[in-house]
Amino acid sequence: MNSWNETKSIPISRQMVWEAYQKVRSNQGSAGVDAVSIQEYDTNRSKHLYKLWNRMASGSYFPPPVKEVEIPKKDGSIRKLGVPTISDRVGQMVIKMFIEPRLEAVFSPNSYGYRPNRNAHQALQKVRENCWKQDWVIDLDIKGFFDNIDHQKLMLAVKKHVPENWVVLYIGRWLEAPVFTTSGQLVQKEGKGTPQGGVISPLLANLFLHYAFDKWLENANADVQFARYADDAIVHCKSKAHAKQILNAVHLRMESVGLELHAQKTKIVYCRDYRRKGKHPIVKFDFLGYSFQPRSAFSKKTKKMFLGYDCAISISSRKRIADKLGELNVNRLNFRSIVGVAQYLNPMIRGWVRYYGKFKMYELTKVFRLLSARLVWWARRKYKRYKTSMGKAYKWLTTVRKQFPTLFYHWRLSEINVVA
Repeated sequence: MNSWNETKSIPISRQMVWEAYQKVRSNQGSAGVDAVSIQEYDTNRSKHLYKLWNRMASGSYFPPPVKEVEIPKKDGSIRKLGVPTISDRVGQMVIKMFIEPRLEAVFSPNSYGYRPNRNAHQALQKVRENCWKQDWVIDLDIKGFFDNIDHQKLMLAVKKHVPENWVVLYIGRWLEAPVFTTSGQLVQKEGKGTPQGGVISPLLANLFLHYAFDKWLENANADVQFARYADDAIVHCKSKAHAKQILNAVHLRMESVGLELHAQKTKIVYCRDYRRKGKHPIVKFDFLGYSFQPRSAFSKKTKKMFLGYDCAISISSRKRIADKLGELNVNRLNFRSIVGVAQYLNPMIRGWVRYYGKFKMYELTKVFRLLSARLVWWARRKYKRYKTSMGKAYKWLTTVRKQFPTLFYHWRLSEINVVA
């Protein structure tokens, strides 16, 4: 790479390409239309990266089609991802790293998704605090957001912050890149949509919604609090009438920018608790895998239980974990001892606890009781002495936990009662 000539018409350096490649490699991900995996790419990376740099730095780079991949959603529908090739991901990362700092400087503090030093837990905490302050919530769901981003409007926002014509050129080419569908067809873009799965897509989506939603709402209704994570937004209002007024305004705003709210999924919610005893049919909403609803809580001050309004892992998230345990076929894992089972499962358990255990961790108890039941079945299949006795197998698991209290990641947590 040291022999690369840097005298090109576009100021993309080999260092920029190398740093972008390192980020793409650390993110892993599947192969694009060329079927070249990260591992294969890595064996000949100098050749691949030189070719990419040479073309990008001279303005002659045109992205290949993105590969369509279908992912089932929790409601039974399909989410379509567009997976670029490794080289294209590196190219997108070069531009993302170049423009992200200046966009970060203008983005709203109420936006949390796909931004450096911001995460889902911060968004959830903001929504918790806002729910305690304001009685009403609008749970907004934008229908097919990534598929319907208007290219013309997006490019106006890009040009507002990006004076470099070569950056605008490449962003335009990525937006127009065709899609190689699962049925084997090559479909051209028609002025809208950015593929979920692209490296630069989340940044462009945030830029679009910064003007389409965040800035508009902040200017139009200074007293309204909200939190947005990508295309999921929660808006807090002081009264039901206020919520209806804001929701109507959002409907009109979305129409004006070529988007549409999902009629069934967008709703007004009442944050009912011990102080707020009004009537409204909907008192629960889901956000980022958590359910917000009235919940029993313990007051340290009065030493009594009271009805609060808070979040914990949602039923659909619990079901997804249960489904995953079913897929893993825990009771049929072929390890010589329970230690092997623990080592295999712990990375997943750690991920579940760290994400869903942030608020009301004890709600994970139901999930891990299910895991305990599967471990018991594993023991009954593994050891003859437990084959005919469920009770003995449960006693065995309790004994294992006492002897090795850190064997499974969730056993270390006092908030979770895991052996029924």
